[in-house]
Amino acid sequence: MMMQTEMNAYYPDYSTAPIQRQINPYADNGGSVVAIAGNDFVVVGADTRLSSGFSIYTRNQNKLFPMSDTTVLGCAGCWCDTLTLTRILKSRMQMYQQEHNKQMSTTACAQMLSTMLYYKRFFPYYISNILVGLDNEGKGCVYSYDPIGHCEKATYRAGGSAGALLQPLLDNQIGQKNLVKPSSEDLSQEKALAILKDVFIAAAERDIYTGDSVLINIITKDGTKVETFELRKD
Repeated sequence: MMMQTEMNAYYPDYSTAPIQRQINPYADNGGSVVAIAGNDFVVVGADTRLSSGFSIYTRNQNKLFPMSDTTVLGCAGCWCDTLTLTRILKSRMQMYQQEHNKQMSTTACAQMLSTMLYYKRFFPYYISNILVGLDNEGKGCVYSYDPIGHCEKATYRAGGSAGALLQPLLDNQIGQKNLVKPSSEDLSQEKALAILKDVFIAAAERDIYTGDSVLINIITKDGTKVETFELRKD
């Protein structure tokens, strides 16, 4: 018969072990953002599904935040971080407008957002940010960020839960990469809008965190036009 000490060697007593408590302050609420810029316009779209794991919180959540008449910020990821970041960013832009009696340009807003993200580098916002608008010359521009504020200016970008799936498709259709016969025509607003809808349809087929519908902002010198596009609901 096995002695008690021998049994303890095989079955240690975990009742006296220290109890550990772990807290994860981040939550990934999914979502995808896509932006495409042209010579005198920029279109940005984000899906409206807000979820966590296999639970859908809402199917109609706007993830595009107007910063000014010509600047829009698209966010995907941790929703509580998104609300905090956009609230602080809007308040700073209002302070700038009251102090200088003019709206902040898209370029200046992009630099300010980079500084704000870098300030939080030791406890970063868990968000995929894409800032779009018109630059000082009236051309469309897209700024993408990593969590600690590194900024990259481009003409198209995808981010969020389906960003890795959508970026290669944008590289092919917009960047004209890996094509046998690349097109030399300038990108029109209608074609950019059609491609944006196509990539979201593809994302909804492969990513459970992207779906329901897409909210699209079309920014030109005349202002911002809002459109919606339905996706699959399952």
